[in-house]
Amino acid sequence: MSKESVTVAGIDCGTNSIRLKVARVDADGMHEVVPRILRVIRLGQDVDKTHRFADEALERAYEAAREFAGVLAEHPVDGLRFVATSATRDAENREEFEDGIESILGVRPEVIPGTEEADLSFLGATSVVNRDDLPAPYLVVDLGGGSTELVIGGDSVNAPTTQVQGAFSMNIGSVRMTERHLVTDPPTQAEIDEAIADIDEHIDEAFRTVDAGKARTIIGVSGTVTTMTALAMGLKEYDHTVVDGHRLSLEDAYAVDDRFLRMTRAERSAYKTIHPGRIDVVGGGAVVWSRVLAKVSEAAQADHGEAIDSFVASEHGLLDGIVLDYGRRLLAR
Repeated sequence: MSKESVTVAGIDCGTNSIRLKVARVDADGMHEVVPRILRVIRLGQDVDKTHRFADEALERAYEAAREFAGVLAEHPVDGLRFVATSATRDAENREEFEDGIESILGVRPEVIPGTEEADLSFLGATSVVNRDDLPAPYLVVDLGGGSTELVIGGDSVNAPTTQVQGAFSMNIGSVRMTERHLVTDPPTQAEIDEAIADIDEHIDEAFRTVDAGKARTIIGVSGTVTTMTALAMGLKEYDHTVVDGHRLSLEDAYAVDDRFLRMTRAERSAYKTIHPGRIDVVGGGAVVWSRVLAKVSEAAQADHGEAIDSFVASEHGLLDGIVLDYGRRLLAR
């Protein structure tokens, strides 16, 4: 008897990029129909400062939506969920954006709270980890353009490995830190110090909600994390099949993060590994990533006496969570 399944599409529209994934979901999980498509649209351009979407940013979003509509016309689905995150939460003219997207794709963007974003990121990241060699609890870090989610879950004793036990969404990300602090090219030491102070304050606040010290495995998801991992691995061009699931030492992460943070934009643009749409903000993401790793490792040492000395990079995060969760809900109906 053939398994019951549904075909669903998910769109994750963040501060810097927008992604589409089409997959068949059944009792065994997700099976890709259309490999993930990513476009860098910088929807969050200047939102931190103006609290509005810029006209040209909206146009870039609509252009990507029209492209996605073309893909969906060729691959009919049982349902489409469009999720918008940090920048959209902060924009006063978000209704204009929602109307525009709805007219192109026929669905209205759902602006989800950071807590739901965290839950879905955790679901996506942990749906594919090899639990045999990665000790729980897992701390999933989803480092975006406008916000960064910390989610801890699954101690595999009192809670299943997929269950979230604490989550917090911080208003720090690659675009936000770059626009707010790292304005010189390359950034000055004073700007870097300001960014670190800002980031540390947010992490300390998050740690009051998320018991990050309990973690034994850190899983990093997002373009910043996978890009910096690829650079640390010495890849000449980005290859998601090699990066996905790669374990990197924190020492190597700190070294590559610091090197690229202090480069000029022109120097960074010589690296084909970095998506052109990330060249100017990847340093802002790198400094957030280094601080999160350092503070989680420190907290783990204080909590259970074992420092975490590496993390796992994952290509599976919010988008996978959106598709898997939506597919499961349709199946349940």
